[in-house]
Amino acid sequence: MALNWLLNSAYTILLQHPAPRNEQTISDPKKEEDRLKTSNRGETDQKVGSGGGWFQMRLHYPRYAKSDYEKMEEWKVDALLRQYGLSFDGSLEEKRRFAMGAFLWPDQY
Repeated sequence: MALNWLLNSAYTILLQHPAPRNEQTISDPKKEEDRLKTSNRGETDQKVGSGGGWFQMRLHYPRYAKSDYEKMEEWKVDALLRQYGLSFDGSLEEKRRFAMGAFLWPDQY
């Protein structure tokens, strides 16, 4: 019984899931971005960015309270947003509100 399960698992893994046919190294990020935009029969892919500034999903949210964001200096807000791949143009108060909206849960503010 166990041997049958092992052989079925090996068959499924080895023979029914072939490797992608067109494996290639990406040498030009602009060409890769254009390829992603035009893949799926002309539909736009989910991963579309501008100038290589991709959103980076982190394992943890920053551990700041609302009061910390309200007192945070502009350079620190900019660095925090940049660390997560986000950018925001506006006044310091607008940047703080954006960071609070991005990183705090609704019941925290």
